[in-house]
Amino acid sequence: MENSTEVVSFVLAAYGNTGEFKYLYFTIMLLWYLFICVANTFLIMVIFLDKRLHEPMYILLCNLFVNEIGGSTALYPLLMSQMFPDTHEVTLPWCFLQMCYLYICGSVEFCSFAAMAYDRYVAICCPLHYNVIMNTGRVAIIILLVWMYSFVNCMFAFSFVIRLKLCGNVIDKVFCDHHLIIKLACSVSILNSISDLLFAFVTMVMPFSLISVSYMKILAVCLNTTKDNKQKAISTCTPQIISLSNMFVGCIFHFVDPRIDTAYVPDKVRIILSVYLLICQPVITPFMYGFNQTNIRQSCKRFLLLKNK
Repeated sequence: MENSTEVVSFVLAAYGNTGEFKYLYFTIMLLWYLFICVANTFLIMVIFLDKRLHEPMYILLCNLFVNEIGGSTALYPLLMSQMFPDTHEVTLPWCFLQMCYLYICGSVEFCSFAAMAYDRYVAICCPLHYNVIMNTGRVAIIILLVWMYSFVNCMFAFSFVIRLKLCGNVIDKVFCDHHLIIKLACSVSILNSISDLLFAFVTMVMPFSLISVSYMKILAVCLNTTKDNKQKAISTCTPQIISLSNMFVGCIFHFVDPRIDTAYVPDKVRIILSVYLLICQPVITPFMYGFNQTNIRQSCKRFLLLKNK
């Protein structure tokens, strides 16, 4: 067993020496982060101000937009703050806080997709009872349960980290990673080593099971309906299928990267893949679920025209 020392900060080794490019990297990240915040906040404002959009589906979308802003805020400010120092250190509390919030946001994303799939199931399979089943109070309860479930998941994963005695403080990533922190422990049990995979199971597999059931029932109804209704159901569900596929690709990069030998992968490629999910998903969401939706797009036009008068 290695000698343990009191670790007060972690070194994020993946940054390396950015040299003169640090100003370029900082500018790109700042503009990307601002774009994410502006796009998602704009859609939240449009839905909030337009009473015609005060429906369960759009309320669930608002929750998703809020989560995109939250997940980005957990990552980008730290990335930008690490561009200029020579030593890329982050204190223990801030590292754990970032890790927890990223995990909460990841869980909220999958659970939100499950809630939206259930909403589409009720709308397509039980249209006459939709307003009764998906009333405002029930939607609020669903959103509350999504965040509570995600918080409990995060605390479950965090409980495996907080008690560890650490024998190192170098994390080979640009943000704090659960599995890499566990690898710094002086001794690790089997349960500790797979704790992030357990988190992935309750965060991804369980919501995906609910999503699969919802879509199988939607598919069964679509097979026995008119061509127009089939097209409408497909156009409604396609954005979620694309977003869910993107989420799975990003999560595969995140959970596989610390477990395989990536010596043959260029450092810059590995860094981009590790943050792929938090680069693409917050931008995909407002376009797939916001500007791509006819009702929201029309509301955006009305909002902009009203502001110009």
